[in-house]
Amino acid sequence: MITKDKLQKLAKQHGTPLFVIDHDALRKNYREFRKYLPRVQIYFAVKANSDPEIVRTLFKEGSSFDVASMPEFNIVYKNIKGMPAKKRQDWIWDKIIYANPNKPVETLEELDKYKPLVTFDNLEEIRKIKKHAPHAGLVLRLKVPNTGAMVELSSKFGAAPGEAVDLILEADKLGLTVEGLSFHVGSQTTNFENYVQALSLCAGIYKEARDRGYTKMNLLDIGGGFPAPYDDTVKPFRDLAKVINNELERLFPKDIQILAEPGRFMVATAGVSVAKVIGKAMRDGKPSYYINDGVYHTYSGVIFDHCKYPVKAFKKGPTKISAVFGPTCDALDVVSMAENLPELGRDDLVYSENIGAYSHASATYFNGFPPAKVVHANL
Repeated sequence: MITKDKLQKLAKQHGTPLFVIDHDALRKNYREFRKYLPRVQIYFAVKANSDPEIVRTLFKEGSSFDVASMPEFNIVYKNIKGMPAKKRQDWIWDKIIYANPNKPVETLEELDKYKPLVTFDNLEEIRKIKKHAPHAGLVLRLKVPNTGAMVELSSKFGAAPGEAVDLILEADKLGLTVEGLSFHVGSQTTNFENYVQALSLCAGIYKEARDRGYTKMNLLDIGGGFPAPYDDTVKPFRDLAKVINNELERLFPKDIQILAEPGRFMVATAGVSVAKVIGKAMRDGKPSYYINDGVYHTYSGVIFDHCKYPVKAFKKGPTKISAVFGPTCDALDVVSMAENLPELGRDDLVYSENIGAYSHASATYFNGFPPAKVVHANL
């Protein structure tokens, strides 16, 4: 864990805004996932935070990777350390899944030489893959309940369970191999029943496919959605893992390979932001602080991820409900309208914990302000 003293020293050394990645936290999260879901191979969802050093650390731990674009694919491919290029190419099948169900033709053509594992959820995608990436192995993504997820995904992705086997058989008729099924219960899912229902749906589709003569599937990708412990309302991961393990044991034979795509769970607690106060005012009787980071930068998750990151002060003292604004000239740039903060002065530092996922990953250069500087701790 990075102490507050360490954060202040890093801010003094590197300036602000600062985005600190704690690699001890990454390793801890990876090992916790493996401990409680030992049957599941981790494919880290690179979109959650695509920093190359994160890829390297997780690769050393044994992780595989879920990518959704060629730039993400190349980040993984180029940051495998200690492996000759030829072995890297052979390694793609077991270590990378291209889990975006809709892919540009140009991407498929570039991927084909790697004989990749790719997802799909519709008939048009099957035809596209057949023409432009015929050497790919396919995984059918299903539409499953996303009840209670912080970010719902089922309205955009996933084949209806009722059409699943028809799609599998159509791919087979075209000479493609559907290796298995995948689903996603929605990001930051604290409703464990989503996994129960999704696993039951998959077991039913496996049975229907066998009954209709298709016996080539031996893979199940249970997606992401594993919740990060943002606060005490999130139940321990081991509780969710117990539910998943029970359903896997009940529904799927041991020879079925189980994958998962945790993103937020791996990186959320590994990121800390540090910013400084660049201005202050009283607005409608409320102390209001302007800091040199905001929703166009590290706090982008406030907008894109429906997430809140409490802003904390290093300074001690009586607190008041205060507003925190970002540095840009856009009224959207509001970090929070209600933070308990002591009275702060210009150049005082503030920080936010658990901000490692979907934050710096979607930061921009809007209004001319660059993203926070990235610093790695405990590499």
